Amino acid sequence: MKTLVIGASPNPMRYAHKAVRRLRSYDIEVVAIGLRETDIEDVRVIKGKPALDGIHTVTLYLGPANQKDYLNYIISLKPKRIIFNPGTYNRQLEEKARDAGIETVEDCTLVMLDTDTY
Repeated sequence: MKTLVIGASPNPMRYAHKAVRRLRSYDIEVVAIGLRETDIEDVRVIKGKPALDGIHTVTLYLGPANQKDYLNYIISLKPKRIIFNPGTYNRQLEEKARDAGIETVEDCTLVMLDTDTY
């Protein structure tokens, strides 16, 4: 269940950072995109919008205003699911996703992992 974390941060206090670490603790393959290249444990955080294959889930840690440049990119990845973590819900992205047959979920990745609903 390969997961793309958008909004990854090197700051261990940020939820995106915690999500990368928690996903890895569940042996989930993670690709992380952030503002600067860095490492979160064994995951390289990359910049930009790289071509990616096999993404099952996109989990968002960017507010709606910062998602604009990623809308078409996310849809182009053809994930099975997009998770809108608290504060990231974007109606425009949700509509584009649904039109493309992509499931959308408003939830918290960390809680989903802890409650076995991921």
